[in-house]
Amino acid sequence: MSVYINKVTKIRALRDHILVTDMNFAERFTNSGIFIPGDDGKSSGIRPRWARVYAIGPDQQEIKVGQYVYVAHGRWTRGVTIENEDGELVVRRVDNDDVLLISDELPSDDYVSDKT
Repeated sequence: MSVYINKVTKIRALRDHILVTDMNFAERFTNSGIFIPGDDGKSSGIRPRWARVYAIGPDQQEIKVGQYVYVAHGRWTRGVTIENEDGELVVRRVDNDDVLLISDELPSDDYVSDKT
């Protein structure tokens, strides 16, 4: 669920906060054909997610805009839909302490496991 805000031309993060977009919650198939369920609120859909960094606060030293971060499950806010020059985006704030990995490119996210 996300909240809609009319045309926003600029949004920025405060302190060391991280704002992200492009989080995938849909079901999908791996390259080898294995089905990975969407986030359905059951254990089969619970997993960390990759997201693209949209904005960082002025005190953030480790993460740069445009990188991808791997965030522990559920350690993000509900999405806020904004409209800027790039079109509509859903922006979320992620918890700094639960960023597990950082990448300059979107890594493959095609694993499946019922182990934590």
